[in-house]
Amino acid sequence: MTPGKRRSLYDLYMAAAAAVREHDATCTSCSPERRCPTGRRLYGELVRLQDDYLAQQKTKRP
Repeated sequence: MTPGKRRSLYDLYMAAAAAVREHDATCTSCSPERRCPTGRRLYGELVRLQDDYLAQQKTKRP
């Protein structure tokens, strides 16, 4: 990424999804039903960005 260029909402959403996958692959405390504090934070950010991205997509559709 070049200096001064902002990442798109989609890029942030995909980065958050990758962070959750990476954390889930290495965390011995997390499960689909229960997450460690870091896992909760990462997953919460993913959910927020997904909601924002999907809302943005709805406004772009005719």
